[in-house]
Amino acid sequence: MRVVILCGGESSERDVSLASGWSAARALLEREHEVVLVDPAAAVPVLAGPLRPGDTVDAVAVGKEPPSLSERHRLRSQMHASLTGGPVLELLRDADLVFLALHGGWGEDGHVQALLEMAGVPFTGADSATCAAAWHKGRTQAVLGAAGLPVPERALWRPGACEIPQDVRRLAGAGPVVAKPVADGSSVSVHRVDSLSQLTQVAAEVHRSGVELLVEPFLPGREFTVAVLGDQALPVVEIELTTPVFDYEAKYQPGAASEVCPARIPEELEARLRELALRAHRALGFGGDAYSRTDFRCDADGEPMCLEVNALPGLTAASLLPLAATGADWTYPDLIQRIADLAKR
Repeated sequence: MRVVILCGGESSERDVSLASGWSAARALLEREHEVVLVDPAAAVPVLAGPLRPGDTVDAVAVGKEPPSLSERHRLRSQMHASLTGGPVLELLRDADLVFLALHGGWGEDGHVQALLEMAGVPFTGADSATCAAAWHKGRTQAVLGAAGLPVPERALWRPGACEIPQDVRRLAGAGPVVAKPVADGSSVSVHRVDSLSQLTQVAAEVHRSGVELLVEPFLPGREFTVAVLGDQALPVVEIELTTPVFDYEAKYQPGAASEVCPARIPEELEARLRELALRAHRALGFGGDAYSRTDFRCDADGEPMCLEVNALPGLTAASLLPLAATGADWTYPDLIQRIADLAKR
């Protein structure tokens, strides 16, 4: 196939997305596809290509810090121009498949998917409506809770727009809590907070960006994640942390976390986590042509709670979905080909 990989983009996960794109390019070339690698937010969008089987592709490392807010505004303007006209749009229309390696922002909240749908371009992953539903963590948890899945108590707060809501005060008073952007990925700006005064400090940091915070009780138990491809739940991954929360640095810098797959857990818990991930996948509208990754953390009694569902999980060498694939005895190229095959159903 002629495959255009979209990566990079304008979100806080830009570096992760670039690394995912280059990794996917190597895998698709190994499977005999022709590849063009495009970063729609870059000044020169075509990063490489057309690449053909046998061509060499270098690896890309993930930086320690996500892009600044001012940088993201500039990237968003360039991305909008690239995707709505000119040579990038023509490249997308001429492709047999667009492989989405865009994480966060417009790449994961449904914007890019909606544009591709309107242009009649086939792409990997979930449709625009499903991505939009999964992107907002508060709405995701509301949908999952209504479907009977276990979710933690939560409260939303847009700092600066109003006084601290009473439900936020109550949760913080009972502390500790986790405060994080209600719509962002790669665990950017995730904080464990032990007091209301500390929460106020976190809120002051995020106020300038207009971010809405989701506040939920800190769950002291073990942390797991389960990927679903189509109708198949992959083996459970356990995340063993050296930090209180699985934040951006812990995810992408060596030594901050240990990830084990298959997780060393009883069969009953393994089966339960995989069943919950499948139910979450379906409850949010992910179909047999899409993939997702559901994150769990256990409470003090060892009961797993659904935290969020990722519509376009990372595909870097250090990412959790490729690790789960190895637990299923798939190679990395196997995984990328399976994602492509789902889109062609």
